[in-house]
This record gives sequence, structure tokens and C-alpha cells, in this order.
Amino acid sequence: MNAADSSPRFLASGDEAGTAPEDRKFRPDVEGLRAVAVLLVLFYHAGLPPFTGGYVGVDVFFVISGFVITGLLLRERAATATTSLIAFYGRRCRRILPAATLVIIATLVASYHWLGFIRAGQITSDARTAALFIANFHFISTGTNYLSAQRPPSPLQNLWSLSVEEQFYLVYPTLFLLAATLGRRLRLRVKLACLLTAIMTASFAWSIYQTNANGVVAYFSPFTHAWELALGGLVAVATTRLSRMPVVVARLLTWAGVIAIVVASCVFTSFTPYPGWAVALPAGGAALIIGGGTAAPAAGAELLLGLSPVRWLGKLSYSLYLWHWPILAIATEQAGGTLPLGTKLLWLLAALGLSIVTFYAIENPVRHSRFLARRAYASLALGGALTALSLGVVFLEVHTHP
Repeated sequence: MNAADSSPRFLASGDEAGTAPEDRKFRPDVEGLRAVAVLLVLFYHAGLPPFTGGYVGVDVFFVISGFVITGLLLRERAATATTSLIAFYGRRCRRILPAATLVIIATLVASYHWLGFIRAGQITSDARTAALFIANFHFISTGTNYLSAQRPPSPLQNLWSLSVEEQFYLVYPTLFLLAATLGRRLRLRVKLACLLTAIMTASFAWSIYQTNANGVVAYFSPFTHAWELALGGLVAVATTRLSRMPVVVARLLTWAGVIAIVVASCVFTSFTPYPGWAVALPAGGAALIIGGGTAAPAAGAELLLGLSPVRWLGKLSYSLYLWHWPILAIATEQAGGTLPLGTKLLWLLAALGLSIVTFYAIENPVRHSRFLARRAYASLALGGALTALSLGVVFLEVHTHP
């Protein structure tokens, strides 16, 4: 059994703590923030006023992800004095691939059924790159404009953000390990703070430049979004200091963060140069909520984000994010390019239903499997098998419907 997979970072429910050792093992506000992020994206895609900038929910997810992953690595290091890359990628396979594989395959099959062979044939390349977590580079190469597309968008276009995350995590754990093993005279937190600050500075500067130079590249590139993941990581690294904030200050920071995200989602539009400077508002808002929540668990935005219905939706956020866009995109294209708001909302309810089934029947059982959690190589084998399955279905569909 791998020691890294039996460390105290697992809750009794099987959930990873997702926080630094000095923080609470479970953060209701962070789980609730996931719900806010996914709702903003859903409202934007449905065209529900006034959320013309609801796409900022993706950037909130990036900050949350950086916070959770860094917290996991710090907690593992504190508990075992090691950093297991095998265990890390085994966890990612269990967390990401089961639901993603299901959605990719179901979307491809549905596209052939409802959109016709020619259109579905175009979508197979999207499915192939999504299965390999390079969908963002694929959409860059095809000149996709996420915010103001003139042609029907791909039903798998939402998977670009998942590709960005996984590309970041191809590199980040190794950098964490190097920081932990090199320069032992310096504290790990100090080295990580320097590393993450450097990533943030370079990535944010590149985001500003690239947004002006090429908006499509800026939107889909991992290099323009890396700073958001690093920001979340920096919040996890600074947990000890953040927890000492005066409660009044921490409380105000969390509500300021909520306001920043809401303002961005309602003021930004498809004409806003993005990500550029503008992304600092929602990403910074997410960091304020998470950072302030370390010192004000009961007095800040957790009063809202910690409510049971909000947390429940936060649990479903990954599956809901995966399902909602393929359903909306296929339904809209099949209907000729437009759907009334009421119909879109009904399709979103259908997506919620599929998300519930996916979460309880696939995502959660695989993620919390004791067998897989104790056998990192088995988790990696599962990941390889699921990726091969997605690619195999793409191959079969292409050759069955030439």
C-alpha cells in the first residue's frame, strides 16, 4: 500500500482534504464556491441576463484547483515527508477521467445521431484531442473564438479548460518536488512562495500581452492562465499567515471577493478583452474568498457558500460542467441555431439530472474506491484504459461512418 494514499489528507468520506495542514480539512466555502463558478458558466451559456460575463466562472475554477492541489501536496509532504508523483497522477486519473470519458463518448455518439455524419465527423477531432487533454491547442489551431464565434461551436469546446488544468499539472508537481528537495536550508513554504510568485508574474504579464496580440491564443493558452492556478496555490502556501488575520478583516475580504466575482460576471461581455487585465477581478475575488475563509469560517461568505444546497451543487459541479455544454450545443445546432431561454433552462435541468447520475454512479465511486486509492499503479492503468476507450470509440465512429 502506498503511504501517500493512506495519509490523513483523506476524510472519513474519502474526500481529499484539499487544504494545507494548518487549515481545516474540509472547507465548505470552497465547495460552495464551486457551485457559484459552475452556475455562472451555465447562466452565460444559457444567455440568462444579466450574466453576460458568466464565463469568468472558469477562472474561479482555476483558482480553486490551484488551491486544492497545492493543499494536497503540502498535506502529503507534512504527513509522509515525501511527494509521490505516481500517487498524484493516480488521484488525477480517478478524479478526472471516468466522468470525462463518459461525456466524450456520449457526445460523439449523440453528434452522429442528431447532427449528421458530416458535422459529427468534424467533432471527432475535438473528441480525440479532448481525450488527450490537448483540446485547447486544437481550438487555437482551428481559430476558435469562444466569446464571439460565428459558426456552431463544438459540443466538446468546454473541455478546453480541463486541458489547461491537466497541462499545468504535468509540470507543477515536479516543480513542487524540486522545491521540496533542493535548497534544504530554506523552508518549503518560502521556496514555493517564490516559485508561485514567479509563475504568476510571468503568466499574468503574458496574458496581458497575448490578449492584445491574439485573443484566441490568449483565451485557450495554458501560459495565460497558469497564474490563476498559481494564485490559488499561493493562497494555500500562505495559510498560516492568512489564518492570523483579524476576523473582521477576513470577513470583509470574503464578501469583497463575492462582489468582485458577481460584478465581473454581470459587467463583462463578449467584447471585453479577455483574459488580459480583466481576469484579475474574478480570479482575485476567488482568492479573497478562499484566503479570508481561513480566518473567518463562520462570519464571512461561508454563511452563504456553506449552505447545504449550495455545497450539494458544488459537489456536482464537475459533472455538471462536463454535461451542460454538449447538451446545449447539440440541442441548439439541431434546432437550427437558436433556442428560447425557457428551452435552454429545461436542457440545463436535463444536464443536472445526468450530472446527478454521473456523480453518484461513476465519479464518486471511482474517486473514492479503496482498491484504487491504495494502488496508484492501478489508478494509472485505469486512466490509460479510459483514454484508450475514448480514442477507440473515435476510431470506430470514423470508420463506421466514413
